[in-house]
Amino acid sequence: MSIPQVGGGPIEKPEQMVDYLASGCKPKEAWRIGTEHEKFGYCKETLKPLPYNGDRSIHAVLSGLRDRYGWSPLLEDGNLIGLEKDGANISLEPGGQLELSGATLSTIHETCDEVNAHLREVKSIADELNVGFIGLGAAPEWSHQDMPMMPKGRYKLMTDYMDRVGTMGKSMMYRTACVQVNLDFSSEVDMVQKLRVALALQPVAVALFANSPFFEGKPNGHKSWRSRVWRSLDEDRTGMLPFVFEDGFGFEAWVDYALDVPMYFVYRDGKYINALGQSFRDFLQGKLPALPGEIPTLSDWADHLTTIFPEARLKKFIEMRGADGGPWRRLCALPAFWVGICYEQSSLDAAWDIAKSWSTETREDWRVAASVEGLHAKVNGQYMMDIAKELVEISEAGLKARAKSGAQGVLQDESHFLNALKDSLDMGKSPADELLDLYHGAWNKDLSVLYRDYSY
Repeated sequence: MSIPQVGGGPIEKPEQMVDYLASGCKPKEAWRIGTEHEKFGYCKETLKPLPYNGDRSIHAVLSGLRDRYGWSPLLEDGNLIGLEKDGANISLEPGGQLELSGATLSTIHETCDEVNAHLREVKSIADELNVGFIGLGAAPEWSHQDMPMMPKGRYKLMTDYMDRVGTMGKSMMYRTACVQVNLDFSSEVDMVQKLRVALALQPVAVALFANSPFFEGKPNGHKSWRSRVWRSLDEDRTGMLPFVFEDGFGFEAWVDYALDVPMYFVYRDGKYINALGQSFRDFLQGKLPALPGEIPTLSDWADHLTTIFPEARLKKFIEMRGADGGPWRRLCALPAFWVGICYEQSSLDAAWDIAKSWSTETREDWRVAASVEGLHAKVNGQYMMDIAKELVEISEAGLKARAKSGAQGVLQDESHFLNALKDSLDMGKSPADELLDLYHGAWNKDLSVLYRDYSY
């Protein structure tokens, strides 16, 4: 989850919020790729999650990365809660999931180099501490009581609020992990098409990257339990957003939607002020109970936008949010999948042709079916496997058309980063299917083997 945002000065007219989003428009040659991924840390002796403090802890890992690899510390109330270097951030999710928010890069080659360098650095510190990190969409065994709370004011406020608005909010915060990619747009028209494609076809990413079939020590009946969790979090800020597909949708419509999402907090002088359930519309009029008489800044608006959690999210860029955390090959495959679709117009058009006739109900049915059945989902006579194969082919064509070669004269384009997905489609199995086969077979239902075989 996000660190405090920097947006600008006071909001004196509503158009500033629209302009804030529109300022993300960039010419195609300036489009970049920002990849984020989360992973669970655990003690190798106990297979329990890492606490924040202690000899073997999240704090020890962050300190090691800071001291050995030159990362600059980010502090909150004197606590080390993140790191930054060269446009990238390492931050903490509520239960200690370690997140790399990568720099904005030009190619998937650069993205994969960044991911690999990060995982090497983390492993070098973790091995000395006898701790491990694993990429999964949900914690396979740990209960809510097992999870530590990271010392961030934002998370304390959110934790207190979650049970008021849903049944799985705290599970999302403390026991799930994702990989996502952030992509640019050139204009309002381009944003609209990309966001519609992102929302409608996000269930395909859920299915391809499904990697959370276990929860609290046993199979949970879903290929992506993480996706299931998001469906019972908070209806005001999650979902497939039918209004995005209505005529006239654009930046202004997103602002109207976001203004009606209840607030979590206001950030002032290094502190998170409780504004749970309060209205940003009231804030614009100086009537926010948490800060009576004050009007918001664009930084407050930017913060508020980070508290909205639909399947794809609009800020100054578009976030693709459907994929479970996973093994390293898929940390490169996820940005490759969406870049191939979204950064070549012919591929974007082809992707939209798949979904443009779907109704609100069909899109929601795919969302549910993908979380349960993954690549074996079926809706209205259509098979997820067929759609996924077509989309991967579309993405591959887009990556080949981009023709972005690697460094040091390597001529190979970015399309080989899709090989992990092509392997899944050839086998007819997502990562979750592979894990379930092992659980019922070679592992003899012993989930401790998971940490040994699937950690980074």
